[in-house]
Amino acid sequence: MFLHGFGQGLPKLRKDPAPPRVLVACHRAIDTMAALRRKFGEDYQVVNTNQDMTFSAQVKKKRQRFVEKNGRCNVQHGNLGGETSRYISDLFTTLVDLKWRWNLLIFILTYTVAWLVMASMWWVIAYIRGDLSHGGHDSSYTPCVANVFNFPSAFLFFIETEATIGYGHRYITEKCPEGIILFLFQSLLGSIVDAFLIGCMFIKMSQPKKRAETLMFSQDAVISQRDGKLCLMFRVGNLRNSHMVSAQIRCKLIKSRQTPEGEFLPLDQCELDVGFGTGADQLFLVSPLTICHEINTKSPFFDLSQRSLMNEEFEIVVILEGIVETTGMTCQARTSYTEDEVLWGHRFLPVMSLEEGFFRVDYSQFHNTFAVNTPPHSVKEQEEKSSLTSPNSLPAAAAPSSPQSGNGGRAGRRERLLSADYADHAEDQASRLPSKLQRMSSTKEELHRRGLNAGPALPGGKASSTGDLPLSIQRLRSSSIPVGRQAQQPDEQLQLLCLDAGGRGVDAPTPAPVQIFFVGSRQEDNLPAKLRRMNADR
Repeated sequence: MFLHGFGQGLPKLRKDPAPPRVLVACHRAIDTMAALRRKFGEDYQVVNTNQDMTFSAQVKKKRQRFVEKNGRCNVQHGNLGGETSRYISDLFTTLVDLKWRWNLLIFILTYTVAWLVMASMWWVIAYIRGDLSHGGHDSSYTPCVANVFNFPSAFLFFIETEATIGYGHRYITEKCPEGIILFLFQSLLGSIVDAFLIGCMFIKMSQPKKRAETLMFSQDAVISQRDGKLCLMFRVGNLRNSHMVSAQIRCKLIKSRQTPEGEFLPLDQCELDVGFGTGADQLFLVSPLTICHEINTKSPFFDLSQRSLMNEEFEIVVILEGIVETTGMTCQARTSYTEDEVLWGHRFLPVMSLEEGFFRVDYSQFHNTFAVNTPPHSVKEQEEKSSLTSPNSLPAAAAPSSPQSGNGGRAGRRERLLSADYADHAEDQASRLPSKLQRMSSTKEELHRRGLNAGPALPGGKASSTGDLPLSIQRLRSSSIPVGRQAQQPDEQLQLLCLDAGGRGVDAPTPAPVQIFFVGSRQEDNLPAKLRRMNADR
């Protein structure tokens, strides 16, 4: 620790008795300060590092990560209480998840204990039957297990039986039923122990976690523009020649937030879109790829700028999943990027080069980046700035309107615009029809228009229609007359208007209407015979 005004405290150190190491350290400090003043000038001062001093720019403390760079999740489960029994119920998975040192210890202890217990059982049988007392001197005596005289010989017999070595010196005789039963039990128990422990060791050795060691992620993530859009990018690579089948990548944003209701969500997880809708998250990981997250209105980094990045606290978790081509097992590789590992205005160096007959990947440049021109503003600020500077859109059609028209003039202008758009749309739809249908439609519309121009209006205010026939029969006036009035006036007239199908001009004289008098009180009696027969058939 350097002290400001160190030269004033030096005489005090000389007066007081001090060990030689303290004096040497003091002289070295004085020499160092003198060298620094010669290099930087007389204005250079050594800063006191006491806790009483305050600093304007403090070094940002490295915070705790949720996921380490190697993919290990930094989470520990505690206070399980009675839930620890769940680990025993799934004993196989528990053993596989243990570390290698614990697996080896359990493997050795299990086989050692099993061997000792079974050898003891064989020794107990020989002791109860009296095989140990004879010691093999009586040739007329038949023991349970031949040539078993003590515990080591019983242990060797068990190992020979369990490992199916069968030297032939020790064997079970037919006069030992308890030995036969123990032998069957030993065979079953040995098969179960072998299957459990050897299977556990095999699964642990063939786990695809080591395959994830050959999947690389860039040390830093970058933010720069790509195709005119601000993007968050990082790089992934595969060091092996074997491919990752169905490789897929996902990104999670880990950030604490508070809801509008006041609820605090620690380490809230938010999905980052890396091409899920376009299929860009499905990777063909043969060479290093740059994964891109477009920062738009749906992105949680919509209001992130270069200045706000220094004050943010978040963590981006990257998850790469795929099937190992050689084993067919699913592999998952993970890493994370904190806000300190996100570089604004940088881009990755290219690592691919074309050689003679193949493409070469230079992994020495895998993590390197270089600075590029990038706007320091967020996407939100850029959109607000562009909306303010862009000119207002002009109206589709400008029509003069008098001040007296008011809202009625604006409404009429809007209706004219809409009617013009509808006319263009109808004309476009008609142009898509076949030529024969277009001719038929135009002919029918022309006849309809000529009939409207030539025919008089009915008393009810409805125009007559012509159709495709030269004679148009208008609606009966008696149908619009009440029933009582029909009974009172049976001699009502029916007007039939003859319209020329060939067409006449607007100024053509209107033909005189033909008057037909009703004879009976019913309308059907006044119709022609052909129409009456048609009504009766219907």
